[in-house]
Amino acid sequence: MTSTVERAGQATLTFHTGDCVLGMEREVPVGSVDLVVTSPPYNLGIAYGRYEDTLPRAEYLRWIGDWAAAVRRVLSPRGSLFLNVGGKPSDPWIPFDVAAALRGTLHLQNTFHWVKSIAIDRDSVGKGSDLGADLVVGHFKPIQSERFVNDCHEYIFHFTPTGETPLDRLAIGVPYQDKSNVTRWKGGAGDRRCRGNAWFLPYETITRRDRDRPHPASFPPALPERCIRLHGLERTRLVLDPFSGIGNTALACARLGVDFVGFEIDPDYQQEAIRRVREEQAGPRQGRLPTSD
Repeated sequence: MTSTVERAGQATLTFHTGDCVLGMEREVPVGSVDLVVTSPPYNLGIAYGRYEDTLPRAEYLRWIGDWAAAVRRVLSPRGSLFLNVGGKPSDPWIPFDVAAALRGTLHLQNTFHWVKSIAIDRDSVGKGSDLGADLVVGHFKPIQSERFVNDCHEYIFHFTPTGETPLDRLAIGVPYQDKSNVTRWKGGAGDRRCRGNAWFLPYETITRRDRDRPHPASFPPALPERCIRLHGLERTRLVLDPFSGIGNTALACARLGVDFVGFEIDPDYQQEAIRRVREEQAGPRQGRLPTSD
């Protein structure tokens, strides 16, 4: 296992190249991680660089249980695991099978829906929205099928050691559309309410796929940023991503000034992650969409 340490302002970002289960056992102290944000391979036959994404289902789910147990060992008693999992229309059970594989190891505290693309009818949003026309926003991979509709969302399962981890809900809160609620509800002070469990997070605009998104299944940095803020930025000292890919969780940590440790089995993806963190520190690209609330 090789390791690289980068500095990003006040944050220390540590990248380990190698197997995450062995790596967590050797490199991460028990109870030292406050937050895990990750997206493992979905076992859908995705063309990763050096990982074969076609395990038999039973073997794949046993492996899910193995790394989940390793995460449980390093997670603090009031820590959180935000687990992003997607499926495909012809095999819709994968996200639920993965979540069930963690049952008995961690408690499922919340379930979020990561909406990548959405169509909003003007007439359905109310007069106070100022929406002048129907709105269609976001990106998705279109499906050419007579059986299935386009798949525009994925799941984010929030696991915790006991099911009682407190969250900073208003850190990612939204204003009330109806301002009368600010005084009507006891929790309405400050014109902020809980955002809920449906998160619209589009991918950033890119100009070159090979440079800007050279990974077949990555989430945008805005997703881990939101998870960190929801868990509670002030009590998040160390974030872990066991499947760090091209480093989007690391980018979120760099932007928020939080220490990071990640594992990636593919050295090419790891080098890309390090390059992107260094580029971020040199200055954000022009035209990049905002990625935090």
